[in-house]
Amino acid sequence: MGSGAVERGRAERRPVLFPLLLSLFSPALSEQIRYRIPEEMPKGSVVGNLAKDLGFSVQELPTRKLRISSEKPYFTVSAESGQLLVSSRLDREQICGKRPACTLEFEAVAEDPLNFYHVSVEIEDVNDHTPKFSHISFELQISESAQPGTRFILEVAEDADIALNSLQIYKLSPSPSFSLVNKEKQDGSKYPELVLDKTLDREQQSYHRLVLTALDGGNPPLSGTTEIRIQVTDANDNPPVFNQEVYRVSLPENMPLGTTVLQVSATDQDEGVNSEITYAFYRTGQVFTLNSKSGEIILQKTLDFEEIKEYSLVVEGRDGGGLVAQCTVEISIQDENDNSPVVTFHSLLEMILENAVPGTLIALIKIHDQDSGENGEVNCQLEGEIPFKIIYSSKNSYKLVTDSNLDRELTPEYNITITATDRGKPPLSSRKSVTLHIADVNDNAPVFQQASYTVHVAENNPPGASIAQVRASDPDLGPNGQVSYSIVASDLEPRALMSYVSVSAQSGVVFAQRAFDHEQLRTFELTLQARDQGSPALSANVSLRVLVEDRNDNAPRVLYPALGPDGSALFDTVPRAAEPGYLVTKVVAVDADSGHNAWLSYHVLQASDPGLFSLGLRTGEVRTARALGDKDAARHRLLVAVRDGGQPPLSATATLHLVFADSLQEVMPDLGEESVSSDPQAELQFYLVVALALISVLFLLAVILAIALRLQHTSSPTVWGCFQHGPCSKPVPVVAPNYSEGTLPYSFNLCIERMGKTEFNFQKCSDPLSSGQDILCRDSSGGLFPLCDSTESTSHPETLTPQAPPNTDWRFSQAQRPGTSGSQNGDETGTWPNNQFDTEMLQAMILASASEAADGSSTLGGGAGTMGLSARYGPQFTLQHVPDYRQNVYIPGSNATLTNAAGKRDGKAPAGGNGNKKKSGKKEKK
Repeated sequence: MGSGAVERGRAERRPVLFPLLLSLFSPALSEQIRYRIPEEMPKGSVVGNLAKDLGFSVQELPTRKLRISSEKPYFTVSAESGQLLVSSRLDREQICGKRPACTLEFEAVAEDPLNFYHVSVEIEDVNDHTPKFSHISFELQISESAQPGTRFILEVAEDADIALNSLQIYKLSPSPSFSLVNKEKQDGSKYPELVLDKTLDREQQSYHRLVLTALDGGNPPLSGTTEIRIQVTDANDNPPVFNQEVYRVSLPENMPLGTTVLQVSATDQDEGVNSEITYAFYRTGQVFTLNSKSGEIILQKTLDFEEIKEYSLVVEGRDGGGLVAQCTVEISIQDENDNSPVVTFHSLLEMILENAVPGTLIALIKIHDQDSGENGEVNCQLEGEIPFKIIYSSKNSYKLVTDSNLDRELTPEYNITITATDRGKPPLSSRKSVTLHIADVNDNAPVFQQASYTVHVAENNPPGASIAQVRASDPDLGPNGQVSYSIVASDLEPRALMSYVSVSAQSGVVFAQRAFDHEQLRTFELTLQARDQGSPALSANVSLRVLVEDRNDNAPRVLYPALGPDGSALFDTVPRAAEPGYLVTKVVAVDADSGHNAWLSYHVLQASDPGLFSLGLRTGEVRTARALGDKDAARHRLLVAVRDGGQPPLSATATLHLVFADSLQEVMPDLGEESVSSDPQAELQFYLVVALALISVLFLLAVILAIALRLQHTSSPTVWGCFQHGPCSKPVPVVAPNYSEGTLPYSFNLCIERMGKTEFNFQKCSDPLSSGQDILCRDSSGGLFPLCDSTESTSHPETLTPQAPPNTDWRFSQAQRPGTSGSQNGDETGTWPNNQFDTEMLQAMILASASEAADGSSTLGGGAGTMGLSARYGPQFTLQHVPDYRQNVYIPGSNATLTNAAGKRDGKAPAGGNGNKKKSGKKEKK
């Protein structure tokens, strides 16, 4: 080991001097880094500074993670200094045997980027083995008749060292009869021969002891010894003689057992027993056997060229007299292609990113074939069409690198199979497969299933309902393939957007946040974004168009005929001479819906004369169906229904008042009249009310009669004062507590004197009266008109004159139209009041007015010529604005009617009017 320490100082390093190239992502350099060290260096000894020789700085070592890749861990790299250290015993004889050169080759692996560097360490031999003989001593028999110069091959010694440290010379202890000759074989090995210098005399000395010493060439040299014991035998004149001193033969390593290798032959000129020769190995053989009679050498153990390439055998031929002859048999083993290549992966990456550039190093491949020559030359190739290739690196080393771009979405993993084939005949091959997984990179943006989305949503949808769902797929893995959805743009205002729609980030379901209205918003467009969770994140946008479908949720609205400012309806005049097809008027309606839901149709629900007018189904035009007859009424009422085309259809109604007249003056006297169009249901209700009223009246009469009889017995003057002769006593005002039922807002006492004159005394109520509580009179057609207001009436002289034409510029409000006084919910047809009390009072008022008109004293007015209207409607509303209905008050026994005496005295004739359309006293009901 002392010489080993000296050899360490002579360790040679040949690093590759290309530090710039080492830092690049390029394959490892083909030139190796070489070191030379002696064997048997202690564990932890420094071989060399590998990091420095590779061009790595100390700061780079933690990131580059420099390490050794080899089959056996003879060396390691210091993580702190980058020095190559001995990690296990280096015994050259155990590692390389008798090979003259012993070199350990391995790869240094550096990461970030991954790269390989070839390193070779030559192990120098140290003289650490002494020559050794197989036996401590051995016997040798020599006949005394042996001639001087006879040679005897002696046992050889073995030395595991090589070169100068191997066995170099044999020495024999001093002897007067023997000397030693050193011989050398073809392979360079040496063996001793004992030479007889002078004739032996058994009788003088029968036994000789010699010491044979084997010396190597080390410094200092080592030696080994054995004892030669020579026995001198009796004379045998002729020793055996072999045909050849050296027999040479070559055998294939796959020779079957039991095969005869060769046959040695020796002859002896003696006769008899002295000529009988027996053969034997000088040393016991293990691989071969020898037939002692025939001299045949037979194979008894399998040959292996990779273990022993050559055998040297010594065969002795001994005759019966004890004379011995020796020959050497040298057997060379021929290599056969009996070993398949062995493929080994070193520093294999388990996973590689799919965005790795072509040429990225994946693994180092080592291929070893124990055969020699062409049998040990190996070709390496990949199976199948895969994006990888093999690059030759150094002896029996290859690199597996990427050859093209990878795509994990197409192929998530590759099964890489490498086939190694030698050049033997026949060639042998082996296969090795590894699985390489491709790591995902966020290189795919989400993709929507459709280029754009269009959804139809019915209006009036429930808030929170899902209206659509968008889906996007991302072929990446993990967070790179997790897609979330959001709304990034819209044609709606940002503030209004969140109140209309929202989208689920996980499922892509679009929800309506409110009920849509087709009439307000018919369509809007959203831009949805699908974004993955990669880094950096990738996204894709898609447009979603929402079409709000119309539903029939709006009824038609009638624009014409329209109601006046006070709520009254219009009327239309038709010339009496109108021909069939004459366009009377047109019902105009609109529908806020769209499409079929807004397709309107017009239908006549009620008509006073169904055959007189026709209505356009789609136009709404009202035309005369025939000419007006003499028996046809002058006033007509049409109830028109306007229906849309929805399912179910919605409708609206309009009432048309049509008057046949050539001028407005003809129309004015009948404006207060209402065409009574009753249906069976209304008549039934009317009869029920009348029956109930009659029963109530009878009950009241019975009660009154009972009370009257009771009072008659009491004979109270106060009670009967009204029925006594003489002037009427002042009545006591009595006001009904509730006016909501349409009763007259006056209390009165009816006093009848013997003179036969009837008089009404109206008392002013202390409580204010609601609007519309007017005293009405019925004209000759059954209509009602206001007679006086709620103020205290004053008497005005009324005269009986022919009725003057009414003023054309008048307005008749809801409160003024015929009907039950003060009732807003009465019969719209203007029929005679159904209330029994109203009926009796109205009859009494008409009779009183007629009586006063006969003698010129009227108590119906609130002022001259106003009939009590100015107090209710203001001073600007006088009789010239209201038609005079007193002409319809019939006075028995007279052909005259009540007229406005004041108007007559003033000489003001009622003004005529022109025009086709005026307002009637009936308010349109929808």
